[in-house]
Amino acid sequence: MNTVAIDSVEMVRRLVGFDTTSRGSNLALIEFARDYLDHYGVKSELIFDETGNKANLYATIGPAGVGGIMLSGHTDVVPVDGQEWHSDPFTVLAKDDRLFGRGTADMKSFIAVVLALLPTIAARRLRVPIHLAFSYDEEVGCRGARRLVAAIGQRPDRPLLCVVGEPTMMQPVTGHKGKRSFRCQVHGFECHSALTHLGVNAIEAAAEMVAELKAMARKKREFGPFDPAYTPAYTTIQTGVIHGGTALNIVPKECSFDFEFRLLPGDDPEAGIAELRAFAAERLLPDMRAVRSEAAIAFEELSAFPGLDTPDDAEITRLVASLTGVNGTGKVAFGTEGGLFQQAGIATIVCGPGSIEQAHKPDEFVDLDQIARCEKFIGRLFDWAAG
Repeated sequence: MNTVAIDSVEMVRRLVGFDTTSRGSNLALIEFARDYLDHYGVKSELIFDETGNKANLYATIGPAGVGGIMLSGHTDVVPVDGQEWHSDPFTVLAKDDRLFGRGTADMKSFIAVVLALLPTIAARRLRVPIHLAFSYDEEVGCRGARRLVAAIGQRPDRPLLCVVGEPTMMQPVTGHKGKRSFRCQVHGFECHSALTHLGVNAIEAAAEMVAELKAMARKKREFGPFDPAYTPAYTTIQTGVIHGGTALNIVPKECSFDFEFRLLPGDDPEAGIAELRAFAAERLLPDMRAVRSEAAIAFEELSAFPGLDTPDDAEITRLVASLTGVNGTGKVAFGTEGGLFQQAGIATIVCGPGSIEQAHKPDEFVDLDQIARCEKFIGRLFDWAAG
């Protein structure tokens, strides 16, 4: 195993110690990073959400007016509620050449390495700037990145390249799926279950739409489009949450369910929801409203982010491949903020320490060897920026 500088490990400990679960604030971590950067003469800007309780951090090291490369990471983590952890998830446990804790894989280790190595670059004269972008609320729809992109777009020194440090086992990833998630609310009419002809059963209408979503998913699985670089190689559709009803002897008035599309880049993001809306309007609502005119089906978008599709011969791909020493690139089914950066005209790739297989699970961990490999990559990147 490669030797790991204690500074990186200690920085992982410090960042994991901040409980930045998406439902809460990330300001304690962001303010720590701001003060740390300031200590080394690097000024940063905080870009707040509408409540003022969360913020992105954006900082630039090096010359102004030149594009440069952005190192991006999200500071929020998923909840630990109901998970069977064998240690405190917000206190790093070092064991068996691994660091255990919430966010060690997804994705505080990348941010920690960048911060730990910052003193080696802060005092150097750079040929091109290094930009740091630490965001909030990636785990609940990439909300922070949207404000970040808007702020960056107003700058004359907007970065040209970006590395998103999500866990890829330090392999350059050029593509990931996009996502759209929705909540459907079915409004029926309740009555005694002995008189079902007088009621509109919201659960049954919802169930028909869930079955239609399953049929759409099968069609994607069987007929594509396909991209064998992804696992699975097709757009996926699934229903994850459903609520409805009050008692078995009452025809249910309300039912809601949440569903999502994980889209291959290039697959029409509007087609799936349009198909379900048409099914509801043409197949379900006429029968429902024949009983009660006020029956309704409504859809609300919960979150959305675009896929990432960076060419293998792009400058950012060639640069990251050369700095990591990894031959070849990959594509992943999970999403990142990278698609938003690409939409904003910033050529983006995903490359970071750890495995996505450990993310969001109890006893989440990152191998120390992954941190060491990330240190080498960031060190080489800093050397490249210095020329």
